[in-house]
Amino acid sequence: MIKSMTGYGRVETICDGRNIVVEAKSVNHRFLEIALRTPAALYPLEMEYKKKIGEKFRRGRIDVSIRLEGESAESSRVNLNLEIARGYVDVLTRLKNEFDLRESVSLQNLIGFRDIFTPPAETQMGAAFLNRVEQTLQEALSMLVHMRQDEGIALFSDMQSRLQAIREILEAVRLRAPQVVLDYQKRLSERVRELTAGMEPDPARLAQEVAILADRCDITEEIVRLQSHIGQFEELLESDEAEGRKIDFLLQEMNREINTIGSKSSDVDISRQVIEVKSELGKLREQAQNIE
Repeated sequence: MIKSMTGYGRVETICDGRNIVVEAKSVNHRFLEIALRTPAALYPLEMEYKKKIGEKFRRGRIDVSIRLEGESAESSRVNLNLEIARGYVDVLTRLKNEFDLRESVSLQNLIGFRDIFTPPAETQMGAAFLNRVEQTLQEALSMLVHMRQDEGIALFSDMQSRLQAIREILEAVRLRAPQVVLDYQKRLSERVRELTAGMEPDPARLAQEVAILADRCDITEEIVRLQSHIGQFEELLESDEAEGRKIDFLLQEMNREINTIGSKSSDVDISRQVIEVKSELGKLREQAQNIE
């Protein structure tokens, strides 16, 4: 079953007097992109958290925020590591002298080095607290997954109804196609009589002209291929391997077939039906942009 790429999940819990808040939201994206924001105390665990997030999703931009609220003044105070800061100043000064640089070493140069500023809370987080943070993260991700699944069900229903509408239009086009040739034969006969003052046209010549038109305007193959694409589309929607990229490719093929039908047929009714199909395909394409 298809899943949407948009959703939201938020979980809040309390552990050791601190409030753990995890928010996860996702939007459309061609590939999987993960943006994670954590307190400085959790920086060493960012890669592990990103790996866990990546295991649950295949496409979309996933924004996850982990906040620790309600910390005491002592635990939220930033610790300054002067030894590391002196080392950076020394290295930057050597670089300045080595390359004869005019700029002086300033605070602006130092604030980019994270390891100079270390919160004491990083050493106060025990295993139990970190386990609770991970559990809260997993709950928020599960909530996000469920919302994406629920939106996927709504997308599935909408796309199924549009595919059925296209199938009905194609059936009307299939039934109309033979009548187009008969109408052309009738118009051609009347035109010949009009130009020859009532003389009957040569049946063999008339049949030849009608055959040429019938061959040039034959849309049977396009209709069969388009019906086949609709069947593949429905199977893909119901499969466990439904992917937005595959659906988008299938829509391109369907659009190519309906364009061919429109270019081959000069019938007004069929042209109207082609416009209707293109309209439905455009709406399907918009929906496909939101499929994982």
